[in-house]
Amino acid sequence: MTVLSIAKLKIDFDTIDGTAKVLDGVCLSVNEAEVVGLVGETGCGKSVTAKTILGSLPMPPGKVLDGEILFCGDDLLKLDKHDRHRVMSEKMSYIPQDPMTSLNPVFTVGEQMGDLIRWQGRRRIGPLEFLGLRRGRRNSVVKAVQLLGRVEIPAPREAVKRYPVELSGGMRQRVLIAMALIGRSSLLIADEPTTALDVTIQKGILTLIEEKVEEEELSVLYITHNLGVARRLCDRVYVMYGGVVAETAKTNDLLKDPMHPYTRGLISSIPKLTGDEFKGIDGRIPDYIDPPPGCRFHPRCPQVMKICAQEKPELVEVAEGRSVACHLYSSGGAR
Repeated sequence: MTVLSIAKLKIDFDTIDGTAKVLDGVCLSVNEAEVVGLVGETGCGKSVTAKTILGSLPMPPGKVLDGEILFCGDDLLKLDKHDRHRVMSEKMSYIPQDPMTSLNPVFTVGEQMGDLIRWQGRRRIGPLEFLGLRRGRRNSVVKAVQLLGRVEIPAPREAVKRYPVELSGGMRQRVLIAMALIGRSSLLIADEPTTALDVTIQKGILTLIEEKVEEEELSVLYITHNLGVARRLCDRVYVMYGGVVAETAKTNDLLKDPMHPYTRGLISSIPKLTGDEFKGIDGRIPDYIDPPPGCRFHPRCPQVMKICAQEKPELVEVAEGRSVACHLYSSGGAR
């Protein structure tokens, strides 16, 4: 069963310098109890994709030109504000990238987590229900302490009494991860949730996500630039470049045998403990206001052909469960 399906999503931004063509026909899907990775360089459009799903992308300056986002059978782009909020509050969780701007500085961690535990999924309640939920404050604090313990925050009973400014960046990030795991969502969107954490804590968080996937059949869209994390956690991976999907495949297949020149460059740029030579990708991501014609990667591609600057490659299936957007494979096989 497909939980999330994005088809031909196009998003522009109106800026002082002109119109930035950021997402250009993005397609991806997440199935039930599946962890899907969305990887690529900084600025390739990963977070814009996530914010569009969540409805948190500011419009204007952003505007959706085309496409659909189907979540549990509903097209999120066609729902009104209230229906979209209802669907997402009941069935979707989110771990944001920036913890300091996502926590309210004037409330303690316990107050914020307790409110979420008591009010999750509710828009309107009666006076009697309100009083009942208020009386359940103690139980919500107990659950908040348990969740903070699961994300390995030391002294969780003391942490719930603290304000966000009293916590380190890594601890604030773990608070957000704990909040995202409240309830039983159908989909978790995680935007580089372990970037601010050291490797030992990162391992524990990844294990916790794996447990939630197995126990609750949770679906996850995991956004990261760390291919090591993608190898550990993700069943499938979408590689994004310049606002388009360059390649998608099962994680092991993609890392063992990358087909798109950008994917190969991305993998070869990873420093190796063996001391083997690694090489980055020459150039930089395209200017979205004036993107290159044809394939957006062609100015940096070591295998560029004449057609690459003339025609945009479509995402074509080259093997079962594997698709590539490259003119090298436009006929269905490598040239």
